[in-house]
Amino acid sequence: MTQLQQKFYKMTSCERRRDQERCRTEAKLQESVFHGTCTTMCPISEVQRREEQRQLHRFEMKRGTEQERYPRADLSRTVKEYSRPAAGKDKIRACDLRPPDVLFKTVCYLVDEIVASPTLQPWTEVYSFVFDRLRSVRQDMIIQCVSGQECVAVLERIVRFHLYASYRLCGEPLQLYDPYINNTHLQECLSRLLECYSKGQYDHQEEFQALSLLYNLGSTTTLQHALELPESVRLSSPVQLALEVNRAYIERNPVRLLRLARKLDFMQACALHRHLISCRKDLLMIYSHGYSSRNCRFPIQKLADLLFLDSSLALQLCQTHGIEVKGDYVVFSKTSFSESMCKELQCTQMHKLVDDKQPDNSLCSIIHGTA
Repeated sequence: MTQLQQKFYKMTSCERRRDQERCRTEAKLQESVFHGTCTTMCPISEVQRREEQRQLHRFEMKRGTEQERYPRADLSRTVKEYSRPAAGKDKIRACDLRPPDVLFKTVCYLVDEIVASPTLQPWTEVYSFVFDRLRSVRQDMIIQCVSGQECVAVLERIVRFHLYASYRLCGEPLQLYDPYINNTHLQECLSRLLECYSKGQYDHQEEFQALSLLYNLGSTTTLQHALELPESVRLSSPVQLALEVNRAYIERNPVRLLRLARKLDFMQACALHRHLISCRKDLLMIYSHGYSSRNCRFPIQKLADLLFLDSSLALQLCQTHGIEVKGDYVVFSKTSFSESMCKELQCTQMHKLVDDKQPDNSLCSIIHGTA
């Protein structure tokens, strides 16, 4: 008698019933998993419905029909839109679901032809369109329980897109770009991606473990996860650098943090950039206390180098925080320092550290991870 058989006979009748019920439930779940059969980026039924209801996006219209009363869809450009699940909705059909290879093809199309297109403007509209269509891709993946390499390849590109958007659209009006919503979806994708990594070996694992550390700077949960990674991943260069940046942040050492930030690549800088404002503010506050003296003169150019800013922006930043500037020197005072921040200096003007790292490669190569 095998060990499994012995274990089965030792179980009580109640335990056996529960075990059998669990097996039946798992079998039903396996049977209920849908497998999509749609071979296009958008199901034909949806294309027809959206044509009739005039719900095509301008990026999807057939060229030359945009001004018609009922613009026609270009099947090579129309992408399935996100549809919120609702009670009483028609049963999910396999013909409305795109299989993993079509989902990957859809993501590549969105990156290559929409995100990286120099002709499609404004980029806030590009972001809104791609955000919705990527959400639909994720919805199809969840319904079909897509996992493994097929899931990882899609999620890696989605995470890079959201990271890039958080940098590029920083400071845009709330009606055009909501950083909270972008952050929510980015965290969801990143969490699922790291979960996939825990179940196998993947080529870009070190890159995204480092991006998670930099984006969630100072998070004890993220830091604990990183410290429990396999040694081969934990000791890799990207993860070690991200851990050093985290240590500088936790120790409240903004000078060291900004020096380490110069070693980051473009996508890593995009992940870190949302923390740069508070980091620079901390540096000015620490210097305002440490060099607080009427007779002390700190060169503005040296301060600009520490802040990784042009001297003109460093000057504006000092004035915003109530720090006096006399000619080419800064006069720090702990009593005059103010933590308030001018909106005009919170975003695009302060991106020099990230801008300088953007490679000459096209945007699609950055998001595909081939830059």
